[in-house]
Amino acid sequence: MGFVLAATGSAIGLGNLWKFPFITWENNGGAFVLVYLMCIAAVGLPIMMAELLIGRSTQKSAVGALKEAVGPAWGLVGLWGVMCGFTLLSYYTVIAGWSLFYFAKTVTWSLSGFPAGLATGDLFGEQAGNGSLQLMLSFGFSIATVGVVYFGVQKGIERIARLFLPVLFVILVLMLISALGMSGSREALGFIFRPNFAELEPTSLLEALGHSFFTLSLGMGAMITYGSYISRGQSIVKASAIIVVLDTLIALIATVIMFSVIFSVAGMADDVSDTGTVGMLFISLPALFYSEVPFGRILGPLFYVLVALAALTSTMSLLEVVASYIIDEHGVGRRKATLMCGGVVFVFTVLAAVSFGAVPFITNLEVGGALGDLLFGGKVGWFSMADHFVSNWMLPTGGLAVTLAAGWFMTRQATESELMDGTEPGWFRYGVWRFFIRFVAPVAVAAIIVAVIFFGVDFS
Repeated sequence: MGFVLAATGSAIGLGNLWKFPFITWENNGGAFVLVYLMCIAAVGLPIMMAELLIGRSTQKSAVGALKEAVGPAWGLVGLWGVMCGFTLLSYYTVIAGWSLFYFAKTVTWSLSGFPAGLATGDLFGEQAGNGSLQLMLSFGFSIATVGVVYFGVQKGIERIARLFLPVLFVILVLMLISALGMSGSREALGFIFRPNFAELEPTSLLEALGHSFFTLSLGMGAMITYGSYISRGQSIVKASAIIVVLDTLIALIATVIMFSVIFSVAGMADDVSDTGTVGMLFISLPALFYSEVPFGRILGPLFYVLVALAALTSTMSLLEVVASYIIDEHGVGRRKATLMCGGVVFVFTVLAAVSFGAVPFITNLEVGGALGDLLFGGKVGWFSMADHFVSNWMLPTGGLAVTLAAGWFMTRQATESELMDGTEPGWFRYGVWRFFIRFVAPVAVAAIIVAVIFFGVDFS
């Protein structure tokens, strides 16, 4: 249970609470959600099993696991995943820090009242552009992340996952109950769960495919690393299924909550499209807790606790990917490796934290020309460039390599012995998994890369 909760915590993150609701809104709900669920089953679940079986079969972190399971050259794929986790952690921590700011703000508003006429958009811009504040928030979240990983897998990561994941679920259920009592909840449920394929755009399939891959922490070595901690008596198939189901359930509940608010407030629908993913979470919602949401004075602060917990369970898994590489491949003790990795990551976190106006050079940083457009999508600023490169290049290429490794380069005997070990559930068929990991998943992930290169699709 500790492993399942830890791996689920890695998968559950800000993408569940803000990215999935936003792309569901942009793609007209219903049919998009159904397509997304199909992509989760056909792409996300098979790759999840592949990463976990590579980890468990070798009992090593990403680099060592791929070297042993596939071949020496494949260690470079593992290293690519470590670099991906490192880069992602460096800027993800900044977003996570925003949850601490809004928790403090909502506590103040719950006690003293929401300020009349407060422009929440301006508030967000001011806090994001305040370099000192951003560094303080990011440093606080970095300390929390390092503190968990410092104490190891069982005493740190598993213990926090056992404590925080149930709390996260309870908060989410309380918010769901409140949301279902709002006037727009019936319309929200219809929008989300009533398919209308006439409204499904061709690009929606690609969006669903991309998110089904990104939401599960695949392609960066996290699940390979966590898989190395699974004992032989645990079922990879069952664990994968539970993780995928819980991750999807959280995303759907968060979407119901968000949409119930959207459909209950006049003009809110236009605001969502205008402000984007960040706006939904940090600009539109704060004021609505104090004007529209039942029990909002209580749920406002709890919601940002929820965001912080979801972020922490992800950041600690990202740091574990980097630290476990240093521990396994370079023989450094856990505590020293964790402090060292956390410190180096924070150097780059500083660059991300001052990317919103605090330091003009970092804010306006840009790689021009055809290369800059290809790798960074023409984005400006360290934060945006790093996010674009990770989302559109590092994660998909890492994920594609893992699918090829498990489907085409590992022997059938090696993968079958891990999945069909007597612990698998009765519904599981190895032949079905092998078909999807060899043919469906590689084509799907390759389609993401093709869309980025030739059609300018942006998954960041």
